Parts: sequence; C-alpha cells; structure tokens
Amino acid sequence: MSKRKVEVFTEGCPKCEPTVDLVKSLVCDNCELIIYDVKKGCDTNVCRELATKYGVTRYPSVAINGQLLDCCVNGDGPSEKTLRAAGIGSN
Repeated sequence: MSKRKVEVFTEGCPKCEPTVDLVKSLVCDNCELIIYDVKKGCDTNVCRELATKYGVTRYPSVAINGQLLDCCVNGDGPSEKTLRAAGIGSN
C-alpha cells in the first residue's frame, strides 16, 4: 500500500501557519507530508510548478495525491472537518 501524498501550499505567512499546524497534527503514518512555501520557492521550482498544475489560487491550500481539495478551490479553506473527509488522519 502506498502512502497518501499530502501537499500543503503556503506563502510563508502567519495566516498559513494554523493550517500547516492542523495538517501536521492530523497526518498519520500512511501519509507523506510535504509543505511548500511558494513565495520562498524551492531549489527545483517544483513547488511553483505544482501550484500552477493543481490550480492553486489561494493560500494556504492542500492537495492529496495530486488533487487540490474542493475547500481550497471554493475559498472556504481547509478545516479539520474537510481534511478528515478527504482522508487525512485515517489509516
């Protein structure tokens, strides 16, 4: 069984920290957590490329297995309820 890939896209700002902390608190051993600071950038620029590929327009945003969560598209933003519904924290 492969791990669930959980990607968090931030701009490295204080308003993103609660979401990062929430995701960190929910992930389980079956999750691979990657946190991208799109504003800062990455060595290979993969964070910005993925944000564009996934359609990230708001920060923070969360994608699971390459799919941006609906809550991040609709502007509601990630919450514990939406993250758990998406499978974060379940084995």
